[in-house]
Amino acid sequence: MPEFLTLLPPDEAREKLLSHLHFDELNASSSGIIDSESVAVDLSLGRVTAEDIFSPHPLPEFTRSTVDGYAVKSKDTFGSTDSLPTYLNLIGEVPMGEEPSFEIESGQCALIHTGGMLPKNADAVVMLEYTQSIHHGDHKEHRENPQKISVDSVSSVAKSFEIEIFKSVADGENVIRIGEDVAQNQLVIPKGTLIRPAEIGGLMALGITSLRVANLVKVGIISTGDEVIEPSQQPKMGQVRDINSYTLSALIHKSGGEAKKYGIISDQFETLKEAALKALSECDVVIITAGSSASTRDMTAEVISQLGEPGVLVHGINTRPGKPTILGVCNGKAVIGLPGNPVSALVNGYLFVVPVIEKLLGVTPKPRASVQANIQRLKRG
Repeated sequence: MPEFLTLLPPDEAREKLLSHLHFDELNASSSGIIDSESVAVDLSLGRVTAEDIFSPHPLPEFTRSTVDGYAVKSKDTFGSTDSLPTYLNLIGEVPMGEEPSFEIESGQCALIHTGGMLPKNADAVVMLEYTQSIHHGDHKEHRENPQKISVDSVSSVAKSFEIEIFKSVADGENVIRIGEDVAQNQLVIPKGTLIRPAEIGGLMALGITSLRVANLVKVGIISTGDEVIEPSQQPKMGQVRDINSYTLSALIHKSGGEAKKYGIISDQFETLKEAALKALSECDVVIITAGSSASTRDMTAEVISQLGEPGVLVHGINTRPGKPTILGVCNGKAVIGLPGNPVSALVNGYLFVVPVIEKLLGVTPKPRASVQANIQRLKRG
């Protein structure tokens, strides 16, 4: 085998790998995802939706106030100013969590709290900051001794008050109407969406307590090298602790996968091949770390070539770190050989392992971050 196959740019190498993954070879479901299951919404963080989710009802389901103030007919407030206020009869208070038992007629208003349901005929809310309360007929006295109304003071005596309005409001001001956030039957979460805390909150607001998500992609991790030991062990001279199994496990978990470690395998061809075959039979993706550099002891590429067709697709990426990365597909499953250097393994895990997991999950592709840079060659001496 040559020292390296033709070095490919990362994007080209990734596309070559992904193009060889076919859902039908992985027992794909009709949704285009390897398989799916139903889970409780509160346990769905980090999972990927397996179907489109539509709202069963509008949100909000009733027109409600967004501020503390007075529910009014907006036309009754037109022209209201500090010097020329409008006076409205206070007819009651909107109870929180209940439908108002009264209607607003011309010249009337009702105290309402944030989130309260607007009474029938009301179409706007005047904020408390732009109002004052007075007893009926006390306009002159009140103007000489103004007082802001306390929200707590309006109760059974509400009808003995008039409310002085110093600011006009337009139809719909300080209210949120039925369906303004979400319309009925609206697509709220498309298939292939990674569930975050915001999605969980939105689903709960709609009364959706369970959903179908893609099964976790099972990723087998094999560490190789006679010099590699478990992190709990004390290394001797020439030995190093296994870092890659754990950083890659965390990356896999973060990306919607489930990591399964197959231990540390010695530099023996048959032993490595046996472990790789076992991982391939039990997992959707297999990662072999270390053993990917071109040397007489590196067997990863040869092992991958014997696991199934088509075998090794790429051996060598035009990037640093990660030049000796190996990308292969064996019987429809991705098998990736990553360098032993922890930084290189993690960087190339992001570049190649994560996209494979996302494709198997059916995640909607996102643009990869990139930056522009000027390349300069420095002269020595």
